[in-house]
Amino acid sequence: MSPDRFLSPSPTSLKICGVTLADDALRLVELGVDALGANFWPHSKRYLAPERAGFLKEFEGRILRVGVFVNADLKLPAKLVREGLIDVVQLHGDETPDDVVRLKEAGIPVIKALGVRALADLQRAHEFQADSILLDAHAPGVYGGTGETIDWTLARRFVEENPGLPVILAGGITPDNVAAAIAAVRPAALDVASGAEESPGIKDFAKVEALLAACGE
Repeated sequence: MSPDRFLSPSPTSLKICGVTLADDALRLVELGVDALGANFWPHSKRYLAPERAGFLKEFEGRILRVGVFVNADLKLPAKLVREGLIDVVQLHGDETPDDVVRLKEAGIPVIKALGVRALADLQRAHEFQADSILLDAHAPGVYGGTGETIDWTLARRFVEENPGLPVILAGGITPDNVAAAIAAVRPAALDVASGAEESPGIKDFAKVEALLAACGE
């Protein structure tokens, strides 16, 4: 799965975030999930320490591997890309447009996450010149993974007003609301963490299969 294919508008791609176990990553590959996310922010409930992330290398070319970072020294994501552990960097903190530029100049695809409370939160999206914008619930100090939904009406408006910018929808997506989320927003991809878990960092594959089925409809 290439970044371009993952971010193409149809069908809706699925990224399962917060992967911490090699067995879970393998099962995602076997099910045909488009992308996995590994969270390298030490304060996350789904933290994967870089020294424990070696298992990601064996999935190169089999699933898109996204590394999630929050206000990190950019040397870390660049290092993990060089080592073949991740393909794409997701900046989920208070990073600047310059941070995105530095990574892209190094040839690294970048997803920039924005916490959304109101339309004003979306006005800076184009400043980042990222490959994709991820819309998530506003969660100061937590930076995602809360299970809270965002205003899908705002998200749909952003998608419609930015047809050339791939949008990933996150925030409180579950098997119960995934079909409604896709219909309401029409994102390029969905990003799901808590809605695909037994507990933080441990995946529930009945939920994953339900999410995947909805994306294929």
